[in-house]
Amino acid sequence: MIKILTFGFVICSLIACQDVVTELKNDENKDGKRDWIPEPDADPLQSTANAIAYGNGFGQWPDVSEIAFTFNVDRGERHFERSWVWEPILDRVTMMTATDTTQYLRSEMDSTHLGADQAFINDKFWLLAPYQLVWDQRNSTLSEKKNQIAPISGDTLEMLTMTYSDDGGYTPGDAYDFYFGKDNKVKEWVFRKANDSLPTMINTWEEYETFNGIEIAKIHQDSTGGFKLYFSGISVKKQPMHQSRN
Repeated sequence: MIKILTFGFVICSLIACQDVVTELKNDENKDGKRDWIPEPDADPLQSTANAIAYGNGFGQWPDVSEIAFTFNVDRGERHFERSWVWEPILDRVTMMTATDTTQYLRSEMDSTHLGADQAFINDKFWLLAPYQLVWDQRNSTLSEKKNQIAPISGDTLEMLTMTYSDDGGYTPGDAYDFYFGKDNKVKEWVFRKANDSLPTMINTWEEYETFNGIEIAKIHQDSTGGFKLYFSGISVKKQPMHQSRN
C-alpha cells in the first residue's frame, strides 16, 4: 500500500544525513512538465550551460519515460539512502524509503507532498545538475570565469556559476560553482548557501557512466574522505519508439 509521507517524517530522515539533503535543493519553476522538456530549437552551442548539458546527454532527455535511482550518503560510519522512480513525461514521482513509499504528480502537489518533493528536488539535482543549468535558466543568472583553480584537485579548469533568484523555490538565492573541463564534464563543484562568499560544500564529480544515453557522475566526495554521496540502482527507460536511437 502506498502511504503519504508526512513533512515531519521527511525532516527526520533528512537530519539522519545532517545538512547534506536539507541545503542542496534547486529553486526550480513550478510550471509543470514544461520545466523538464528542453526547447525544441535549443542550440547546444548557444551557451556554456547548454554545452555542458548536451555534453552529458541532454539531447536524449525528451525520449526518457522513466529514470530510477537510489541516493546514498555515507558520512563516517553512518549511511543514509532513499530510492526514486521519476516518470518525467507524466511528471510522476515515487519515493521509497526503508519504511514508506509515496507517489504523487508534481502538477497536482499539495501540502502532504511537500516534504517528499523537497527531498526529490535535492536528490534529482545531484543526479542531473548539468541539465539543471538549462532547466533553471529562467530563474537564475549565469557567469563564467576562465582558468580557475579547482578547490580539491588543484587543476586549472573553467568555472560556470549559477545563482538562483531571491524569489520562490525551496532555497532562494543559493549559488553553485561548476568546475568543468574541455570535454564539458563537471569535475568538481562548490555549493554556496545564500550566495555566501565562502563555500558551504565542495565535492568531486567522479565515475561517469552512460545509461541509455544519459550520462551521470555516480560519486561525489569531499577532500577529507569523510563524506561520500553516490548513486546506485540507476536505470533509464525511453519511449518504445525511441529505444533504438541511443
